[in-house]
Amino acid sequence: MTSRDYWSTVWRWRWSVLGDLPAVTAGWGLDTIVRAAEGRRPVQALRGRDELVTSEEHSGAGRGTLLLADISGYTAFLQAVAGAHAADMAAGRFVPKAYPLLTSLLDGIVERIAPPFVLAKLEGDAVFAFAAEGEPGVRGQLVVDCLTACYDAYRARLDEARQLMACSCDACLSIGGLELKFVLHHGGYIVQSVAGHQELLGPEVTISHLLLKNHVADLIGRSAYALVTESAVAQLDLPLEHARPITEQYDHYAPVRAHVLTFP
Repeated sequence: MTSRDYWSTVWRWRWSVLGDLPAVTAGWGLDTIVRAAEGRRPVQALRGRDELVTSEEHSGAGRGTLLLADISGYTAFLQAVAGAHAADMAAGRFVPKAYPLLTSLLDGIVERIAPPFVLAKLEGDAVFAFAAEGEPGVRGQLVVDCLTACYDAYRARLDEARQLMACSCDACLSIGGLELKFVLHHGGYIVQSVAGHQELLGPEVTISHLLLKNHVADLIGRSAYALVTESAVAQLDLPLEHARPITEQYDHYAPVRAHVLTFP
């Protein structure tokens, strides 16, 4: 089975069984659908709850808030599912429900953060978004409320996914262990066209991604959290009285002081 055939099957299965494909996919050709399913969706085709909000509308240098929402355990989960159903998948007999359900989780994250954030791109198991400096909806308690609402919606979709998971193998049932984490940073960036798509580049963009690999688990254990750098706290006037301090160190960068906000 080719990648094209495989992902076409995934997308059609999701439409027929879950019925939750975004309305924006109406009119997409098969090539676009395959790119979308493979995590290569055209950024201009992704919509927030109210309007088109993507990096295609931005260019040049800027400063603002960088947000990453990452599903922890995503890669290991897919590997386990693929291993448990390798024979059936190779024969083209069926697509494990884990695949379209995970796509639904990513869609739900995008719906909750864009707007007020602008979607930059999907990065496998993570959503990368940003907000230009001065964006009125990205400040103070509104930011915390946005992340909290995103997490609550994620957990609701995950609970629904577990109910829909007909397969009882250990790999598929482990979907309940997928957790969500956020990284929130503030700094400069360059929006530049790369291979026909607008990409965010720059040292602050790099450090925000590096922060996904951190030592938060040593501090709070396995739990959902938002890692918020001091630059983001200062610029956005975030209320993090109950957050716990942490310092991360990466090659070629000064120590990054941050705060860990946990979710129930």
